[in-house]
Amino acid sequence: MANHYDAIVIGGGHNGLVCAAYLAKAGRKVLVLERRPMVGGAAVTEELFPGFKFSACADGLGRLFPHIIHDLRLHKHGLPALRLPADPVLAAPQPDGGCLTIWRDLNRTVEEIARFSKADAARYPDFVALMSKIASVVAGLMTMTPPNVPDLDRGDLLELLKVAVPARKLSKKELHNVFRVLPMPISDLLDEWFESDALKAALAVDGINGLSLGPRQAGTAYVWLTTIASGHVGGFPDAGIIQGGMGALMQTIASAAGSFGAEIRTGVEVAQVIVKEGRATGVALSGGEEVSASIVISNADPRTTFLRLLDSQDVDSVFLRELGNIKYRGAAARVHLALEALPAFSVDPTALRGLIRIAPGINDLERASDDAKYGRFSRQPCLDVTIPSLSDPALAPAGKHVLSIHAQYAPYHLRECNWADQREALGEAVVHTLTPYAPNLQSLILHSRVLTPLDLETIYGLPEGSYSHGEMTLDQFLYMRPVPGWAQYRTPIRNLYLCGAGTHPGGGVTGVPGSNAAREVLKDWRP
Repeated sequence: MANHYDAIVIGGGHNGLVCAAYLAKAGRKVLVLERRPMVGGAAVTEELFPGFKFSACADGLGRLFPHIIHDLRLHKHGLPALRLPADPVLAAPQPDGGCLTIWRDLNRTVEEIARFSKADAARYPDFVALMSKIASVVAGLMTMTPPNVPDLDRGDLLELLKVAVPARKLSKKELHNVFRVLPMPISDLLDEWFESDALKAALAVDGINGLSLGPRQAGTAYVWLTTIASGHVGGFPDAGIIQGGMGALMQTIASAAGSFGAEIRTGVEVAQVIVKEGRATGVALSGGEEVSASIVISNADPRTTFLRLLDSQDVDSVFLRELGNIKYRGAAARVHLALEALPAFSVDPTALRGLIRIAPGINDLERASDDAKYGRFSRQPCLDVTIPSLSDPALAPAGKHVLSIHAQYAPYHLRECNWADQREALGEAVVHTLTPYAPNLQSLILHSRVLTPLDLETIYGLPEGSYSHGEMTLDQFLYMRPVPGWAQYRTPIRNLYLCGAGTHPGGGVTGVPGSNAAREVLKDWRP
């Protein structure tokens, strides 16, 4: 092994790139190895049809935490110019032809909500204010290294200070609400505040995206809070697009990593992590090349890392058994449409630049989750729709458009059939669900691509189609992620670390697992 690096990062997704950038900035010689021909993992831009470019799996503005943007100097690599925020941030068309619109201006949103419920409009500002405070505490939780329960040490106590700072700003009643809200079903939380099903359903979706659970399941309020913790507009994630698609954001992070000295190789698959005497010493590539390193960091999910890249004889059997108990349960699909023209949605055209959310009511969301529970995809799924070509015309030929749909619920494990047989039926169900809100949609479709949970696993490395490398459930968060006793980014293999979404705090394009992992690697570093 002629080539030697201080650290090798397996996987060039956003967390791998963030981790590599931090290590390179600290003066380490870092190599990133990415299996696909471009960096980004699931957050990539791809030309799925000639002239039509899509954000394949992740879309929006990205949810990178502010400290990462600052630390990696992403403003020097063009990030501000790439971000195209939308106003309104969300439009939720209703079955009766109405539409709930969420604007950046709180007063304007309150006026909009009043059309559905004057009582809800009166309570909405207080709801936003309280949830913003609670979300700041959750943000502190997300950026801390989880405590090593039950064996707490001085370092764990210091990490807890990250939560104490925002928590000290809360009153006793507000602090009580933090502990009360975190384990709640998102439906129960919203029922306490509002009466309008349109408003409650529009909010609830961000508590169930990526889960197999419905809005009436415990812990979905915590998922909702993690979604808005990195920045929100009135309780909804900030909306808009990255010019050039999510792949442009990944190129920005890669550029920053490169500016600090990190080396990135694409189209290179890691076949094995080399372990000698219980210590990771490098990797073997699928072509036979071996590269040595003092530290190896995997951005792959825990199961892939330990069951595919390592010899089981090198790993403790108890740890392997715990890995086998991780619940992935991907339950979402993506549908991409290349369109001849802009569909005639039954909403104000200015609202189409943000997120279009099809979620008529809480009961509709719960019924859709029931289908997934019993191994079926929902025939009336919850849909998050974006038309990024409205803000970035370069994504499609002149006059034409790209439309992307995140469809919830479509379980990875189908009970009575398989995804090879059901892909077309899933696409039809998604388009059929959207058509009442855009009646001429089907006549405008030039091309379509359906990405089932199996496709998300096979193509983009998302285990069981799970965007978060493991469900964000109460028994799989904080010090229990990925498994109890190993939540601090270290593993039973010395000098082998994890930095992906399977670690705390989980999924979303936040970059936090990568930055947290880099911090722990640098703590442990020995010359």
